[in-house]
Amino acid sequence: MRRITSRFVMLIATAAVAPLVIYGGLSISSLRSGTRESVNQGNVALAGQVATRVKLYIDNIARILRSTAQELGETSLAQWQQSRILKNHVLEFPEFHEISLFDGGGRVVATSRIGPPETKVSTVSSHATQGVEVAPIFLDTDGLPTTDLSIRLKTGTTTTGWLIARISLEDLWRFVDQVRVGSQGYALVLSSELQVIAHGNPAEKRLVALPVDPQHPLPEVDVMSKHSESQFAEIYTDRDNREKLAAVARVPDINWTVIVEQPTDEAYAIASSFQQQLVAAIALALLGTILLGWVWARSFITRIFALTAATRALAEGRMDQRVAIGGRDEIHQLGDSFNAMADRLVELQEDVRKQERQAMFGRIAAGLVHDLSHPIQNIGNSCKLIVKMFDDHEYRETFKRTVEREMVMIKRVLDDLRNIARPIPLERFPVEIQRSVTEVVDSMQPHAETAGVTLQLETSAEPAFIEGDVFALGRVYRNLILNAIQATAPGGLITVGTETRADRVFVRVQDTGCGIPADRLAAIFEDFVTTKRRGLGLGLAISRKIVDQLGGQITVTSEVGKGTTFVLEFPRTRARPMLVAG
Repeated sequence: MRRITSRFVMLIATAAVAPLVIYGGLSISSLRSGTRESVNQGNVALAGQVATRVKLYIDNIARILRSTAQELGETSLAQWQQSRILKNHVLEFPEFHEISLFDGGGRVVATSRIGPPETKVSTVSSHATQGVEVAPIFLDTDGLPTTDLSIRLKTGTTTTGWLIARISLEDLWRFVDQVRVGSQGYALVLSSELQVIAHGNPAEKRLVALPVDPQHPLPEVDVMSKHSESQFAEIYTDRDNREKLAAVARVPDINWTVIVEQPTDEAYAIASSFQQQLVAAIALALLGTILLGWVWARSFITRIFALTAATRALAEGRMDQRVAIGGRDEIHQLGDSFNAMADRLVELQEDVRKQERQAMFGRIAAGLVHDLSHPIQNIGNSCKLIVKMFDDHEYRETFKRTVEREMVMIKRVLDDLRNIARPIPLERFPVEIQRSVTEVVDSMQPHAETAGVTLQLETSAEPAFIEGDVFALGRVYRNLILNAIQATAPGGLITVGTETRADRVFVRVQDTGCGIPADRLAAIFEDFVTTKRRGLGLGLAISRKIVDQLGGQITVTSEVGKGTTFVLEFPRTRARPMLVAG
């Protein structure tokens, strides 16, 4: 039953559940990859927009500085006039802290400051946008990120001077602070030297303008080092061991980098929510499919179980068992066929029983006729003669012995019939096995000589005792020896032997007769079964009953044409016969 149920479950799993699971797995995988790709692209696009704004911011300052340089170079102005122009630009544009003009040798020509300028020609950088070079980032006295922008003044190919402006990046800093992705995402800008220019995370603003530590770079630096693309997205683990999604966009010309960071649990929250909803939907669909399949399979298998139970009941002999299976399918037809078969089996069983009873009665009658006809005929003949020879004293003695002998034979047959129906009464007392076997063999020697066979005795030297009944054991021995004599052709050999092994005693009766066919060997101990053409077939059945009652067992081996061996096995006892004082 369990195997059928398991197969139905496997069938449902293969036909319905497996495709649904595969579809669900592919859908979840597709949803996860699709939503993550969408989130990655959105964050990269945002990083690109921030990079564009940063580039515009720097380009706008560069244009102002170029226009200032152009205004200074249009006419020959006095130093005080140049200083006035520089001061006016600083006052007009708040981003400028200072603008200074240097000659080709690096000496100050004019400056917007009242005192000496803070800028130097040595702070120029190799990174330029629209002809304006950008210096490394540092913090001013107000703690704001600051840098120097410089323009080379040339006459032909010769550098005739420098126009250097110190720019506050406060507006850029505030713009980056305003960039938010979700509730936990932020942006940061790195310089070409990988310094932090602006950081949207308040807890990380301390990193702005700090010198870069080559031994312990920022995790974002490791992310940038793995890619050469101008825009990309990468997942990394920050210093707090939190997994984040970094969207990176390079700022052209000045080689700055914009990074938009967001924790992955927030970035992919919608994807995770959709995934959970899809998993729940698939789980509900699976549960519904399994429940539906289970209900359907149960309604189907229950009827098969009913047939199985009815079949088992028939096998156990309960012939009145029937099944009531509903429906109109093949299982219903199978149930009707089973009921019809059971009815037919009852009829056939009754017919077989009648035939067996008739056959048994016939065999019993034939056996009784055979076993009783000869004694009764002898008694009848003797009765006829006694009428004529009643005065003959010698014949009267012969008549008495004949009648007594034949009555003993008749009584034995009747006792055999009676003992089949009930246990044979036995008296248990210690019996020496060698002596009991020897007495029976000696009494059977005349029968063996009459049949022309040799009856040989082989007993063990060590005396052995068993708990038994001498007369019942003698009957078993005589039955076995008589059967061996009847099955052995003249000139054959019958060997009766005893053997002792530890706490067991064995008696063996072996002949060289015709043997018993293998198909009949298992039934020779049953009632009314015989391999001979006449007789009731009770000898071996009664012998087995006696041996079983004495706690022993009887076995037989035989080979057609070579002979048969019966072995009796009894438990050995240490008890000895009691001596009666006379």
